[in-house]
Amino acid sequence: MSEAIHHECGLAMIRLKKPLDYYNKKYGTPLHGLKCLQLLMRKMRNRGQDGAGMATIKLDHPPGKKFISRKRSNASNYLDDLWAGVYKRFDVLTPEQLSDGEWLKENLPYTGEVMMGHLRYGTHSSNAIETCHPFLRQSNWKTRCLIVAGNFNLTNVNELFQELVELGQYPKEKSDTVTVLEKIGHFLDDEVQRIHSWHKPDGHTNIEINDIIADELDVQRLLKRASKKFDGGYVMGGMIGHGDAFVMRDPAGIRPAFYFEDDEFVAVASERPALQTVFDVPFEAIKEVEPGHALIIKKSGQTSMKPFTKLLPRAACSFERIYFSRGNDRDIYLERKELGRRLARQVAKAVKYDFDNTVVSYIPNTAETAFQGMIEGLEDELRWWRKKEMKRRKKKGKNGFGKVLKTKVRNEKIVVKDGKTRTFIADTSSRDDMVSHVYDVTYGIVRDDIDTLVLLDDSIVRGTTMRDSIIKIVSRLRPKRIIIVSSAPQIRYPDCYGIDMSKMGEFVAFKAMEALLVEGGKKKLIKQVYKKAVAELKKPDKKQKNMVKQLYDQLKYEDVSKKIAQIMTPKGTKPKVDVIYQTIEDLQESCPNNNGDWYFSGNYPTPGGFRVVNKAFVNYMEGSGERAY
Repeated sequence: MSEAIHHECGLAMIRLKKPLDYYNKKYGTPLHGLKCLQLLMRKMRNRGQDGAGMATIKLDHPPGKKFISRKRSNASNYLDDLWAGVYKRFDVLTPEQLSDGEWLKENLPYTGEVMMGHLRYGTHSSNAIETCHPFLRQSNWKTRCLIVAGNFNLTNVNELFQELVELGQYPKEKSDTVTVLEKIGHFLDDEVQRIHSWHKPDGHTNIEINDIIADELDVQRLLKRASKKFDGGYVMGGMIGHGDAFVMRDPAGIRPAFYFEDDEFVAVASERPALQTVFDVPFEAIKEVEPGHALIIKKSGQTSMKPFTKLLPRAACSFERIYFSRGNDRDIYLERKELGRRLARQVAKAVKYDFDNTVVSYIPNTAETAFQGMIEGLEDELRWWRKKEMKRRKKKGKNGFGKVLKTKVRNEKIVVKDGKTRTFIADTSSRDDMVSHVYDVTYGIVRDDIDTLVLLDDSIVRGTTMRDSIIKIVSRLRPKRIIIVSSAPQIRYPDCYGIDMSKMGEFVAFKAMEALLVEGGKKKLIKQVYKKAVAELKKPDKKQKNMVKQLYDQLKYEDVSKKIAQIMTPKGTKPKVDVIYQTIEDLQESCPNNNGDWYFSGNYPTPGGFRVVNKAFVNYMEGSGERAY
């Protein structure tokens, strides 16, 4: 993607089913589980570049000894810094000590059987160390200690925060992570107290009751009570001090979570290939955490998949498939190729099947797989054109069959990402000129004023990088025409489930829509819809509708694309610039199991989404820069 946007975090959890010495005998180190967690996080580093953290819990550790360990980092080299801090205690040990699992667990931190890691990609707030997961809720009672980390955004944090206040709590800050931690923690306390009160009259000691709580704690019931009013996209992982653990997924399946289990491990991750690589297991062995369900791992090691909330229609995030997730997942790889293939006919028609005078390329690096699919699709279009052209020539008695057969799709690597350009120049125009050189080009391939240059990108969000960098630099190649192709549809609406796309006025599609309505004499309609959005915000979330849709409904999809092309064309650009977008229909066909498309369609999977889109539009109209949730 040419434009960086903050998005989904990454979650990893491992439960060791065997004693540490077992892993020493089989894998050569008692720290094998810890190394697996490290590698899982390394393989998902694309999911977070603002910080990382990990935590472990030791099972059946004696009183007076630390059984929870946590480490977090927000350094620029956050993963290296995090794990250097973890392993520094082991670097001074003798080989005999390093191979003694029982001794390590007794004497050193980070040697627990239950462990969780998190990669943070913050959509808002600061990047302070305090914002890095996991979050810890401490208590002198093991069964009340709680560690939480997740990949989530809740749309109704204010409401949930107020509920905590009404319960008598005094939360230290108003954030979805702290709110979730305290919400689950409150009901954990309640469940623990309920079990304690039930068994105390039977004459059990408090120590005996602790063991009973560990056995009887109903994690499913706990999560049902805690999550009743959660609205958003989420995968939340939790570890309870005595050893129970869980991973819960939102009822629409917006955020991804995968797991596998054998007789040695239970492991969970935000991306399937990470599990395949780290544990060397086949594709078929990996399962999804079901939407609206929690994977519950009891202290005993027993696992179950249990519902904790009412299911919503599946709306798994399609941006995961287009861009966010790493492309080495089999399904994602094939889906990205299909996204590219489905654009081929539009491209061929746009250049009027003039393959001899068209150069096709892509914006590195994540558009490469879709580009392969588009090339395969263009090869199909070329074969169709050859048959048609040869039939036409034969009918008219013309020659030139050899030239037709020699025609090929000219695919080249034209745009090269040249790394980040740091500048200390204070003058704005000079600084902008430096930023425009983030990309460079391959010279001498595109013929001056003859060739059309087709460039594929994953998506176009704001259009600023495309305008200020890519189109500006490729114009120097002097193509006759530039066609920008997006494997994603037009991004028209804000996201509120994990992606940093919350301000309506930043979307180039929204700017194009507004400009077209003004040019078409419909400026009054914009104000009318603003008043409707204000009225909607006075209604309960469940009764609100997306008012902004009414504005887009006035326009043809292609007309919005044409206006976007105008907006993204730098002043003085000689080649004509056009834009081709994926259609929502082809997106749905390409990614059938990840049908969440609210940022394209405006069809939000939860009630809170409709409030957010109306609020985002109202904020824009009122000139407010605040977030819509």
